[in-house]
Amino acid sequence: MSRSRELSILDEDGEELVLDTDDAAALLALTDDFDTVTVSACPTCRARVVACVALVDLLGAAPPYARARELLELAEDAPTLHLYVHDLGTSCDHPTWRDPGFTEWSDVVEGYDDARRALP
Repeated sequence: MSRSRELSILDEDGEELVLDTDDAAALLALTDDFDTVTVSACPTCRARVVACVALVDLLGAAPPYARARELLELAEDAPTLHLYVHDLGTSCDHPTWRDPGFTEWSDVVEGYDDARRALP
């Protein structure tokens, strides 16, 4: 039985880590929904911009997490200071996400979504 894709965490170049429901729930519990590392977020879903350095520090001090190594590599190798969390489990148009982080998130996620749709 295949698990549903719940969260996608990606960098500006489109490098991606996809988490299923169980992995996403474990990560969100471990990081308190990325609360301390969030730079900007949609107030109605889990889409957000997170700070790479803060995320690396948070994961380094946290209890073990099965996908930590992959997430740490993504954060450490990111071409910018941010990672982008795309909530795949929710359909949200982000109507109340008004700060400049929304534009940054949109540019990365929408560009990546467009590239993914173009694949055969």
